[in-house]
Amino acid sequence: MKILNVNSLLDPVTGGGTAERTLQISLALKNEGADCRILTTDIGFENGLLPRSDGLNVTAYQCLLKRFYIPRVSFASIKKEVEWADVIHIMGHWSVLNALVYLAAHRMQKPYVVCPAGALPIYGRSKILKAIYNWIIGRRIIRDANAWIAITEDERAHFEAYGIDRKSVVVIPNGINPDDFSETDVQGFRKKHGLGNHPFILFLGRLNPIKGPDLLLEAFCRGQEIWPEWHLVFAGPDGGLLDSLKKNAAASAVFNRVHFVGYVGGEEKSAAYQSAQLLVIPSRQEAMSIVVLEAGISGVPVLLTDQCGFDVVGRVGGGVVTTATVDGLQNGLTNLLNGKMNLDMMGGKLKDYVKSNYIWRVVIQNYLDLYAGLLRKI
Repeated sequence: MKILNVNSLLDPVTGGGTAERTLQISLALKNEGADCRILTTDIGFENGLLPRSDGLNVTAYQCLLKRFYIPRVSFASIKKEVEWADVIHIMGHWSVLNALVYLAAHRMQKPYVVCPAGALPIYGRSKILKAIYNWIIGRRIIRDANAWIAITEDERAHFEAYGIDRKSVVVIPNGINPDDFSETDVQGFRKKHGLGNHPFILFLGRLNPIKGPDLLLEAFCRGQEIWPEWHLVFAGPDGGLLDSLKKNAAASAVFNRVHFVGYVGGEEKSAAYQSAQLLVIPSRQEAMSIVVLEAGISGVPVLLTDQCGFDVVGRVGGGVVTTATVDGLQNGLTNLLNGKMNLDMMGGKLKDYVKSNYIWRVVIQNYLDLYAGLLRKI
């Protein structure tokens, strides 16, 4: 089976969880014997930050305009890639590359699936441009697909807004590869970032409004007297909030307990998780957060908002779910850090749950079954 995975970003800094997910799906498909290619842009490649591809065939078009991920590519080249594939998997939504691949697939009557991974709602910046994109082609990309994939049950509602019956949407969650989090240098990470032996809360993700790091910082500052021994670590690239976060942290009484360590990946990311006592995901909107799985496989409990589509974390005892507000996060932190909850036990429960349900070698079979079903209909 020949599968073409399409995502404008494979750069782990700019693309975040969606880029990681694309790579992990492709590797898992390859490990199951599928012939898999990735179509993307070259954003981040020049920095040497492209994650290991383990022999995957990656076609990266030059990006002419990084603000909108516009690739330098001929339609003939796109058609050649689409013609090669048995099934096309289009990831994300707001993408010129996605539109070009859709046009080629539609013209050649190639089956394709879409997995926006939470991207369908018009949220954040460029709302007018996104509305225009949907009017021109975005809605057609979704409606004409041969199959629709949501990564959480909650995401089915996003497809309904595009005219897709929620019963037609298949839910396939994100996955995790435990081997990626087996090696770590906890002491090295702590020494590098001046953390000593202090317990710390970890935020891992882009520092932009949708991820809510500003909510977390304010909640942490409010509770400074409740948890005086705790530190807060922001790990992730700037998404527009770094300067204001640093300014607010420096003006607070906890200035010496807030750390900005930048992007972490590979073994350093594993060390960040295994050094932390708690991961916080204060997102204002998110689909299924990959960092929950990464924390879980590392045995770290999670405090997350009810906008992350992963409330099961609370139900299995692996963490606490709260509202996406400063008050909600402050209350969640207070409950978790007051010494009455066993964080190690919660981390162990989350690890057991993740290992039982989200390992890629198990999750990937859902994709293979879906693809095979589409090909049988041709």
